[in-house]
Amino acid sequence: MKWLNMLKDRLTSLTRAIARFPLTTIFLVVAAIINAYMITMQKETPKLLLTFVLGAFLSTVAQAVYERFYSKTSSRFILMGIVVLLTGGYYLIIHPAPKMSMEIVIRTAVALFALLWAFIWVPVIKSKISFNKSFMIAFKSFFNSLFFSGIIYAGIAIIITAFNQLIFKMDYTAYPHMANVVFVLFAPLYFLSLIPNYPVREEEGITDSMEHAAKCPKFLEILLSYICIPLLAIFTLILVVYIFKNIGGAFWSDNLLEPMLVSYAITVILLYILVSEIENKFTLFFRKIFPKVLVPIVVFQIASSFISLNETGVTHTRYYVILFGVFAAIAGVLMSILPVRKNGRIAALLILFAVISIVPPVDAFTVSRNSQIATLEKELLKYDMLENNKIRPSDKVSEKDQKIITGTVQYLDQMGYLKEIDWFPKNFDVYKDFYDTFGFHEYQEQGDENQSVYLTMEPSMPINIAGYDQFVQVDLYKSDPNSGEKISHFNKEGKTFTLLKETKGKQIDLKLMGENSQELIRFNTQEIYDKFYHYNATKGTITPEEATFTKENKRARLKIVVQNVSIEKQYDQNNAGIYLFVEIK
Repeated sequence: MKWLNMLKDRLTSLTRAIARFPLTTIFLVVAAIINAYMITMQKETPKLLLTFVLGAFLSTVAQAVYERFYSKTSSRFILMGIVVLLTGGYYLIIHPAPKMSMEIVIRTAVALFALLWAFIWVPVIKSKISFNKSFMIAFKSFFNSLFFSGIIYAGIAIIITAFNQLIFKMDYTAYPHMANVVFVLFAPLYFLSLIPNYPVREEEGITDSMEHAAKCPKFLEILLSYICIPLLAIFTLILVVYIFKNIGGAFWSDNLLEPMLVSYAITVILLYILVSEIENKFTLFFRKIFPKVLVPIVVFQIASSFISLNETGVTHTRYYVILFGVFAAIAGVLMSILPVRKNGRIAALLILFAVISIVPPVDAFTVSRNSQIATLEKELLKYDMLENNKIRPSDKVSEKDQKIITGTVQYLDQMGYLKEIDWFPKNFDVYKDFYDTFGFHEYQEQGDENQSVYLTMEPSMPINIAGYDQFVQVDLYKSDPNSGEKISHFNKEGKTFTLLKETKGKQIDLKLMGENSQELIRFNTQEIYDKFYHYNATKGTITPEEATFTKENKRARLKIVVQNVSIEKQYDQNNAGIYLFVEIK
């Protein structure tokens, strides 16, 4: 009966969590309903979903603020009202956007990250309980909730599979619906049920239950002390040797090292907090040495990143790399001079930096937008390519500057900032109009010029077929070097017309023939491959406008809509699938 008592305790804790975080529960329930609607209807409503997820985070932090600083019920309702207003304000801000841009997603993700750290830090502000204990409680609760949620979902999935195989077929959406209930609704509430009520008054001591919740399990202690720390020490040694070996050259230009150094700094800081209250020779050595090693490493990384900015300007990713580097350097200094009990200041610093990065005018996106526009303008002025607020093509741009111009244009296009530049062409397509606008093709890194190009037309896009007499699907693959193949024939007003695919060497022509073998019109399919040859290999899809080619004379009109195209540059092999529309005049 022990397991029944444990189950009863867990259910009781879950019920208490719902009562403790009522607004959070409401937001999570609505988020799960929206997600269920998206799964069932196969429609995307990410703005609403993200709004209620943000509301859940905000309400959780508001409850932590209430428990730490207030006691009146009216204060709790006021905080709830503020959360509702902030959540509604967030939706009003993102609602006018035509789509969920990368900027909106990143700003929201950073805000959620800051709120998570605030939830851990707020309950122990000016408390006898250290931030380290609060972090350990949250760390254990997260992985416990993830583990149990994973087990529950796996069990339900097995039951659904068995039911589907043995009883009757179920809709395939049963799996995502169950995942939605388990991971969107149950997992967060179970996580909150594992977070204890922290003491409110200074004189209140740490209860036995809280001490148990904050205690590091023996397994985790062994993992952190005797496995993670030695492995990190070896990696640190390799990193230091690399830096000293390449300090005169490769280190300053090795962009691949940036994410490695950022990951290293994150690992050191998190590990430092986790082992702050574990006492053994390994953890004492780690706390004494590693913060001091961290500082010079991140300072070198910041310097390397700043050197790169001189040429390429600031992007939001580079902004966050530098900002995190500054945070890691300050955190390393704080960890070197402050006792472990003061680690809450690191959390406060991290929240501050996160807020700075998303609040204009010094946020990552305002700074990166202005920097990239300024970099592009400087490069164009260098070659006199900007005259009377218009871009003038030039074929005299050096390879180095082609790379910079290509990178800035691609970044501004990806982030949707091109439309904000007065002197930039309207309705510019970076893959279609680049050469005509700048006078050179997009720069490709050495080796990329042989990359294959695979493109498909955007799915579910309408195609205008008004005015055409015939439609046929054609595959453009090479057959015999010199051959003719009949595609189809049709009648109009008592006359017979024939569509042919003619192969001459590497060239394939589409021909429309009238009576008496009279050629009415011809289309050289090489135009398709010439157009898409320089497209970015990672683009993936093309719009109907990009996919459409037309050929017209006094006798007929052809409209070719490319469904997919494959360009194997290395082997000089091209294939495409097209829709061919024919109009007889």
